[in-house]
Amino acid sequence: MIYAMFRPVMRLLDAEDAHRLAIQSLKLIALGAKPRADGPLATKVAGIAFPNPLGIAAGFDKDAEVPDALLGVGFGFAEVGSITPLPQSGNPRPRLFRLEEDRGVINRMGFNNRGAEAAIARLARRAGRPGIVGINIGANKDSVDRVADYATMARLMAPLASYLAVNISSPNTPGLRALQDEGALAGLLDAVMAARGADGPPVFLKVAPDLEPADIDAIARIAMDKKLGALIVSNTTISRPALKSRFADEAGGLSGTPLRDLAQQRLRDFRLATGGALPLVGVGGIATAQDAWARIRAGASLVQLYSAMAFGGPGIARSITAGIRRQMQRDGFVTIAEAVGTE
Repeated sequence: MIYAMFRPVMRLLDAEDAHRLAIQSLKLIALGAKPRADGPLATKVAGIAFPNPLGIAAGFDKDAEVPDALLGVGFGFAEVGSITPLPQSGNPRPRLFRLEEDRGVINRMGFNNRGAEAAIARLARRAGRPGIVGINIGANKDSVDRVADYATMARLMAPLASYLAVNISSPNTPGLRALQDEGALAGLLDAVMAARGADGPPVFLKVAPDLEPADIDAIARIAMDKKLGALIVSNTTISRPALKSRFADEAGGLSGTPLRDLAQQRLRDFRLATGGALPLVGVGGIATAQDAWARIRAGASLVQLYSAMAFGGPGIARSITAGIRRQMQRDGFVTIAEAVGTE
């Protein structure tokens, strides 16, 4: 109801200002009941019991300000970040653009965040509360050793995270995607796994949709060899399908509905490359229960959204999870796990 009242005002604001208002609004709401860990949509991935398969993707709550509020509006898990060792302001504004006609978003934020120290203080205050909170980690733009940055973040965040998500697929930090190359990736993951400790949380890897078949095979092979908890498929795209918005030519990563088909295909590619041996998290263009269900049937054990919340508001979480349950019943599945990869 509150979102419906403020939505016309938010549409008049710069996209980044509207996003900031959304974060501040979530801080004011009374925390709702978190989804039940033993409910009908509960599923286990990487040893973690998720109450439902729908999460909020990294980028919405960059500084870990409102993870409990996000869980309280119905998300099964919240992924905060990306967080870097040192604070950084990111790229110059404007850097976030709503593509209203396309139901999409272009961003070139550049890992803007207040740094590890500030995030640790916030996350430590929620210690002991229920709910799954993943922490998406990144490297500073001007770092002379990005692998060391990721290792530092893994060490600092491991005690506070349900899982760690290694983000090497943002298109807005120059040279970052080069870490997806086979040789660089193996070394990076070794450093992260060592830093998080033998008893640390599972490590997920977030990959780009703009990959060649050889890249997909190499990443899949390395991810299985390093015993990652999951692959998150995928980040934003630098490609540009036909778009109607006046912001279509803005530089940055494209997300939302225009990314849906590419992200769906990339998920299928990773499902094939891994043979179903590694859990996948489907993200990119998911805006409805049908989108989420299609991603699950294509091989995703979990799904995430972000851009759709900019258009649908926080009520979208409960709407989609209710729709997933109806889809399960319609297709004759008792659990989410039964439906994964049955496309």
